[in-house]
Amino acid sequence: MLIVHVHVHVKSEFVQAFATASLENARQSVREPGIARFDVVQQTDDPARFILVEAYRTPAAPAAHKETAHYQLWRDTVAPMMAEPRTSVKFTNLFPDDSGWQ
Repeated sequence: MLIVHVHVHVKSEFVQAFATASLENARQSVREPGIARFDVVQQTDDPARFILVEAYRTPAAPAAHKETAHYQLWRDTVAPMMAEPRTSVKFTNLFPDDSGWQ
């Protein structure tokens, strides 16, 4: 499984609008067969900072996600809300693990 943390810093006047758009994107994203989980988390001491935690079932799933209408709508909607470009970090999960490796 591929886990992606997308770090987002939005302009303070767009915090609620970003959260609303991102929650709708997440609701649609979890319906995709390649997505196991899609969390939207907001930093407590700086509400203008978010992390999208995306868990993909296959290596091809992120590219498929970026082709969906809901992702493209989210991307275009939130682009002017960004205080700085979003960044991402990719992880591989070690536990739980379906491979049987202990």
